[in-house]
Parts: sequence; structure tokens; C-alpha cells
Amino acid sequence: MMGRFSAILLAPLVLSGCGVAVEYGDIPHSQLVENPRCNPDKSDAGAIAGKDYFAVTSRLPDCLGENVSLTNHRTDRVRYARFAPPEMIKPSKGKKQTIVPLAFQPEADWWSGLRDAANLRKGRVLLYVHGYRETFPSTAKDTVQIAALSQFDGPIIQYSWPSQGELLSYAVDETNMYWDERNFRNFLTKLARLEWVKEIVIVSHSLGARLVIPAVEYVDRTSTNADASNISNIILASPDIDREDFERDIAEEVLAARRVNNDRRITVYASLNDKALAVSRALHGYPRLGSPYCFNPFEAKELVAKGQAARCFATKTKYETQPSKTGFTIIDTTDVTSGGSGHSDFLRSIAACEDFAAAVNGARTRSERIATPNAHVFQLKSVGKVTKEQVATACKRVVE
Repeated sequence: MMGRFSAILLAPLVLSGCGVAVEYGDIPHSQLVENPRCNPDKSDAGAIAGKDYFAVTSRLPDCLGENVSLTNHRTDRVRYARFAPPEMIKPSKGKKQTIVPLAFQPEADWWSGLRDAANLRKGRVLLYVHGYRETFPSTAKDTVQIAALSQFDGPIIQYSWPSQGELLSYAVDETNMYWDERNFRNFLTKLARLEWVKEIVIVSHSLGARLVIPAVEYVDRTSTNADASNISNIILASPDIDREDFERDIAEEVLAARRVNNDRRITVYASLNDKALAVSRALHGYPRLGSPYCFNPFEAKELVAKGQAARCFATKTKYETQPSKTGFTIIDTTDVTSGGSGHSDFLRSIAACEDFAAAVNGARTRSERIATPNAHVFQLKSVGKVTKEQVATACKRVVE
């Protein structure tokens, strides 16, 4: 009992990264980027051959070695790159390593490549923004998995901000996420204003929601056509964002009735089994959008008295005139969490994976969704007991 109690007390300290420092490293950062591969004047057709995924990053690159890599440090400029699926290598000495074949491009060439890829697929683009505790290899794996799982018909972009990839570095990640707001906002603004981009599907995970939502608000606010936007489909997986903030301010702007009628919608994947968001709630003091925790104990008691589970979700935006379309949907994955921390059900649970793939491709309803007393909240049908191999196959996940 004491061990469990101690773990609860230590949880906020673990997540906040108490006592964890970011080390500069043994090499001046300027030397890491001296090689022309980090700042090419023109594209190298050979270097980008076979690299079908697009990346935009504010991570500091390391171009000293044989393979270009991205560190967990900030850099002085946003860079544009192409990458191929990660590869596992076994050095003659040491542990296995994940290498992501990566090549930088001049910004203009990168945009031209994206345009050509988008024009082949009716102008659809998917943008993935990762969350806390990630490295570029880990998010590259997720990007490739999202592509395979959804079979998305268009180019896929990963926006990689300098998360540390460490359990004890939440505070550093949160700091870097806020530091990167302007970079991401500028990128999304440019992407959304291109005539050849007809539809943008945004997928964010965890802390990534706090980059995405304010940036979408900015794009909406500064658009020359306030009633239209090519940012149509926003998916927030386990969003680590204040639930009440979302209800009060964010939903009202991003899901304004005119935008919902123009096909804007947000789908949230939430789980009461999400351990990471439980610790985030302990740190921040208030519930997160991605966890249906009942902050109000009296509300929880009322739900139980009605024979319902004690789960409290973000409410829908209230409109003077109700939109003709559905703009806000929450998928409760509590009952289908497949092991782990419950923080990545959209890529780790068969039921959630299948629903996520459908949502990426525009599905608004599915027979596998179970209605709840809240019209905008749905649960998922459990597929029963499954093995890790079955989950990996269904979710298109590579098991190492």
C-alpha cells in the first residue's frame, strides 16, 4: 500500500521532470550543421530517391556521421526533409539501433515535391504532429504506421518538434512545444493557403494537440475567407490539453457553425485508462481532454446512480443555430485499451486502430461505435482477447 501511495505522490514529479537537465553535448551545435547536407542549396535526386514521406522539423540536425539524424535539441531554423521507413541495424558492437533514412531539401524544392505528390491525389494532405516523449525515429515509425493503417490517398507530412524522448523530461517537452508554436503556426498557415492543397487532415497525439489547435485558430482568424477552410478533418488522439479550456474557448472558435457546415470536424480519442494523462492531470490540477475523468465527484455519483459509468467528457459547443453536420465526436476507448499506458490506443488497440483509420478517411459514423447517453460520445465494441501479434497485424505495427 505504501509503495502504491508513494508512486501516486511521485507521479507529478516524474512527469514534470524534476531534477532533469538538458545537456548541450560534447560538440558545438554549429559543427553539427556545417556539412552542406544540413543546408543544401539544391536537391540531390539520389539522396531523396525512395524517401516518400515528408518531414518539417525544428530539431537540431546532426550531419557529421554517415547518416543524417535529428537530435532532441532546438535549432535556429525550420528545415524540410524527405525520409524513408525506419531501418533496424545491428552494429558489430552494442545494441540494435533504429536509423531513419533522411535527406534535407531546399524549402522551395520541398514544397514543389509536396505539390506534385498532392496533385496526384486530388490535393489531399495528411499532417501528423507527435506528442510527449518522442524521438524522430519513434515518430517516423508512427508516421509509417499511420500511412499503412489508413491507406491515406495523399502525401503524409510529419512535423517533428524537439521532444526529448525521455520519461522524466515532460517539463522540457512542454517548454519546447510552446517555444515551437510560432514555427508550427507559420508552417500550417502556408500549407493551408496553397491553392493546390484541397484538404488537410491533421492527426495529433498527446501534447501535439496544444500545437495544433491554436495554430488552426490562427489560420481561421487570418484567412481571407472566414467561412471556408481546407483544414477539414482534425483528429486528436489522447490530447493533453485542458478540457475546460477546450470547451470554453477552443471549440467555439475552431468549430464555429459556419466551419462545421463547411465540413470541419474534430474527433477525439479518449480513455480513462490513460496513465499518462492521469499524471498530467495531477500535475496541472485539472482534467485533460483525452481522459474522461470526473473532476466533480458529485457528477460522478449522479452518473453511477443512473447506472452509467463515472466518465465525464467535454461537452459540445452550443450554437444559436445548430449546424447541419456533426462537428465534434468523442470516441471512448476505455474498454478496448490494449495494454501499455493506454496513451496510444489509436495505434495500439485493434478496435481503436480500425476506427481511427476510418476517421482519417472521412467516416463520421460506424456500426462498431456504440451510442451513449451523450449524443456526441461513442464507445467501441471489444474484439475480445487478442495476442500482441494480432494487434500488430491489425494495426500495421512493426514488432521489434
